[in-house]
Amino acid sequence: MTEDLDWMRDLSPADQERCARDLAEATGTDRLDTVARAWQETAAAVAEGLGRVEPKWLDQHAAVERP
Repeated sequence: MTEDLDWMRDLSPADQERCARDLAEATGTDRLDTVARAWQETAAAVAEGLGRVEPKWLDQHAAVERP
């Protein structure tokens, strides 16, 4: 399937399987475009580095003013 949808290559093997399953389940329904777009956006985020580095948490709570 990754030959047809090159963006899937940015997903982990486990996510590629989940994506393929979700797309297969959505085929023939009005949800297919939504499911495909969601996975494509997930792949784009992964390609940009989301999930590679743990976030840094603040040691202390910072008080902020209400906007």
